[in-house]
Amino acid sequence: QVQLVESGGGLVQPGGSLRLSCAASVSISMLNTMGWYRQAPGRQREMVATITSGGITKYADSVKGRFTISRDNAQNTSFLQMISLQPEDTAVYYCKALRLPYEYWGQGTQVTASS
Repeated sequence: QVQLVESGGGLVQPGGSLRLSCAASVSISMLNTMGWYRQAPGRQREMVATITSGGITKYADSVKGRFTISRDNAQNTSFLQMISLQPEDTAVYYCKALRLPYEYWGQGTQVTASS
């Protein structure tokens, strides 16, 4: 069983920045892929960014150049650095970990970009 705890969400003005953290209850070197997903009201959950155990990253087109995903094995934590936040980035952000054949989700953290 893997537990994931997100933190770092909040309210920022458009153009602002936030860094989300996802702390895992196990060594993340044991996890195949970690990722960040988001769900806005009335919309389906969507992939934001993923990173493999080998460091290969993937981003949604809407966040390329603004968001950066990373993982720190020593801290057992994945990060999502977000800059130039826009109102359309407002959503609950969820951390996901894949440890084949299972997947695990965090409880989510709210990110709101609004003036």
